[in-house]
Amino acid sequence: MNEFEKNVQSKRNDAVDSGVGFIVSFGFFAIMFIMAVVIKYIGA
Repeated sequence: MNEFEKNVQSKRNDAVDSGVGFIVSFGFFAIMFIMAVVIKYIGA
């Protein structure tokens, strides 16, 4: 066992962090899409 396996900085579950990252990125692109649709309907 190497030094990094013994001295872990974060013991949190990686799946939780992955889920949060997915939700945040999905929300960002969803907001971009909604803004584009709104701008398109305002302009048309």
